[in-house]
Amino acid sequence: MTDLFSLKGKIAVVTGALGLIGKKHCEALAHAGANVVVADVNEEYSKMFAHELGAHHLGIGVNVTSQDSLKAARDIIVAKYGSIDILVNNAAINDMFENPAMAAELSAFENYPLDAFQKSLDVNVTGVFLCSQILGTVMAEQGSGSIINVASTYGMVGPDQSIYKNSCGEQTFYKSAAYPVTKGAVINFTRFLAAYWGNKGVRVNTLSPGGVENSQDEFFIGNYSAKTLLGRMAKSDDYQGALVFLASDASAYMTGANLVVDGGWTAI
Repeated sequence: MTDLFSLKGKIAVVTGALGLIGKKHCEALAHAGANVVVADVNEEYSKMFAHELGAHHLGIGVNVTSQDSLKAARDIIVAKYGSIDILVNNAAINDMFENPAMAAELSAFENYPLDAFQKSLDVNVTGVFLCSQILGTVMAEQGSGSIINVASTYGMVGPDQSIYKNSCGEQTFYKSAAYPVTKGAVINFTRFLAAYWGNKGVRVNTLSPGGVENSQDEFFIGNYSAKTLLGRMAKSDDYQGALVFLASDASAYMTGANLVVDGGWTAI
């Protein structure tokens, strides 16, 4: 029996490829045999990381909110490889407030800046739409492909604001509306596109990860971990198997679905 999880010879594009999980996505796809296109806003670092993956991979600078940038990327990819087989829509904005002293005030719903909300919509929703439209059309025209839209636990449930309190019970930060709203939109966009392109042989699925441990405060890690059935936050490589599954023929009869990998948070 052929290896259902093999991606040998496939061309896989990963947006937001230089992030913590983005790099792990690229490594997993490369390990499975794909030629990986490392796509991120920083072209220099994208090329450097692609070189680290190996000679057959490509690094490009891409702005997912720009049609011109994406069309130029599409032309480069098709000229080099001749096709696009896998698209991982991973690029996203997650709130970061530069001044910790202002974080609680600015992140509160009553005060949340409109421009921050709009920026999240532009990258997290419009970016997924444009990448799918411009790069995914190549798949539809060739009659095959797999699009994986990365959402989140918070695309399915409202944030528990209590986990953002410190050990003194003070609310140091609020999870804003922007991330849950945009990730919820991604999940339903997946359903739309799966229905629209099902007759073209293009599968479209969502991968919804939970939070990744990444040098956060120990008290926060404990708060978050207590919300999961497995009692821990994710490791950065915990999503690699799920990603390869969705990208490969192992999930050949799966489309329009949301694969939840969050340690059991949404199962409680």
